[in-house]
Amino acid sequence: MTLRSAQKTFTTQQTQALAQAVAVDALGQSGETRGLAPGEAAGRLARAGRDVVVDVRSASAGWARGVAYIEAPNVEHAAPQGWLFVARYLDGRWVTGLEGDQEFAGFVAGSPLVPAAERKTLKAFAEKKATANVNGTLAVTGLLLPWMPDYYMTMSGGPHAWDGGSGPWSSLDFSGGNASGIIRSSGSGTATSMCGPGGGWTRVIHPNGFSTDYYHLHNTTYYNGTAVGRSAYLGTIGVDLCAGGAAYGAHVHWGLRTYDAAMNGQYTYLHGRGIGGWTFYHGTAQYGGYATRLGVTAYPGHAIYNRLS
Repeated sequence: MTLRSAQKTFTTQQTQALAQAVAVDALGQSGETRGLAPGEAAGRLARAGRDVVVDVRSASAGWARGVAYIEAPNVEHAAPQGWLFVARYLDGRWVTGLEGDQEFAGFVAGSPLVPAAERKTLKAFAEKKATANVNGTLAVTGLLLPWMPDYYMTMSGGPHAWDGGSGPWSSLDFSGGNASGIIRSSGSGTATSMCGPGGGWTRVIHPNGFSTDYYHLHNTTYYNGTAVGRSAYLGTIGVDLCAGGAAYGAHVHWGLRTYDAAMNGQYTYLHGRGIGGWTFYHGTAQYGGYATRLGVTAYPGHAIYNRLS
């Protein structure tokens, strides 16, 4: 386990205990290690040269917040797993809330470390969860593709799992085009740099039940629960591996996530979703599929213009 913390609010022992509690929570949430004893799960990752990283971003008396992630294996198409967390020190121990567990929502509502803009966005996506319903009846997400409207990039990979494995086909790869390789937020919300300053992975939580992830970025702007507008600059396409994986050729690995009322964030399918004026569909295999707009069909390798509607 790697701990990153510049804050001096807690003793070294308290900070180490916090990192341990968050890491155990993350290992318990990961589909890869869920059900294993924490020591066994951490040992399995360590033998594969992978780590659990806990980054404490801010702290005050009795409270801490930050980011935790499990590094991806160093193989092509693999991607990391990551969570925002809020924790509270109660009765001599840390109680942690990661995205996806019941403590998270309550801690977001009560922690002085969650900025007002971020709290508003998190509450909004919980209240508007119907926009992200799992039956696909509301196809239009209200999101753009991850670059400026009316410019194009090439869809270098059609719908596939975020981690290239067996999860929902939630993700797309884009490169090239006339957008100068500049990646921008698919919508307004609050942005967090998952790997910290200089890292190439950003998550934006939107106030409509969705969030979007962007990986392999270069020249990134550092965000820490920061309010951003639609098309805010995030970075440029790259091959960054701040949290593991592998990348061959500069691109952005973009993923779509949904939330429920408990603020449980999960990657979600793309099939039938409307994004950037296009409707995306799964193919018979990952990285295939296609997108349609006004009678035009685009397959991997084709240019796609980003449209507002």
